[in-house]
Amino acid sequence: MLPTDSIHTRPPSADHWPNSLHATKYPWEHEKLYKTFDHQSLRRGFQVYQEVCASCHSMKRIAYRNLVGNFMTVDEAKALAEENEFDTEPNDEGEIEKRPGKLSDYLPSPYKNDEAARAANNGALPPDLSLIVKARHGGCNYIFSLLTGYPEEPPAGAVVQEGLNFNPYFPGTGIAMARVLYDGLVEYDDKTPATTSQMAKDVVEFLNWTAEPEMDDRKKMGWKVMAVAGTLFALSVWVKRYKWTVVKTRKLVYNPPTTKAVRNPSSPRAEVKIDGKEYLK
Repeated sequence: MLPTDSIHTRPPSADHWPNSLHATKYPWEHEKLYKTFDHQSLRRGFQVYQEVCASCHSMKRIAYRNLVGNFMTVDEAKALAEENEFDTEPNDEGEIEKRPGKLSDYLPSPYKNDEAARAANNGALPPDLSLIVKARHGGCNYIFSLLTGYPEEPPAGAVVQEGLNFNPYFPGTGIAMARVLYDGLVEYDDKTPATTSQMAKDVVEFLNWTAEPEMDDRKKMGWKVMAVAGTLFALSVWVKRYKWTVVKTRKLVYNPPTTKAVRNPSSPRAEVKIDGKEYLK
């Protein structure tokens, strides 16, 4: 569904790069400091991934247990895992049997290995989508623009190589992946209208979650740290102002001893009184 450099029959030349468009910047709610992921959108995005993207792209870093508490219950995740079969450990005879999936298993890949993936996609290797948002410049904006940026026909003057599709947001504008999202392609469980932009938005938010599933917890921890740090800072200001005021305003004054010289007419030497005591000078 999403491209890598290997999707090109040949790497795009430097002359082609200026023809690509920069991704439009969208106001993603989950990117705000005080916002979290829309978990209904995550559930819809996972549905789009399963029905559209999973036929070509893997999700190797996400286990079924990661879905629990985010947009699935334990029972739903268990039932989903049991729909797939996974290899067991070799038995005493060295044979590997199949078993139903469990929560600790990771989402299965559509191909057994990279060679099988290339053979099924005309030599192109569909990338794993676990970290695709972090792996692409522009992140969510780029992927959303890419998924929704296919025109009905290439613009006049555009050169598209054989076997590629025109997409102005892809470097070089020639991409092996054809358009995959169409209105009504998916029937959402919550009856949300499955427009192209809605499906793209949902799957992009889901892919952002797979890239950093700890984001919500990190934001919560950040607010807690800021609250504690702010309290400690205010307390330190109070201690500095009131507890150390005496020390900070204390002044040390040096009073030198007073001296007074008295001349004795009968002695050529003068007598000096220091603190009431007489000394000869």
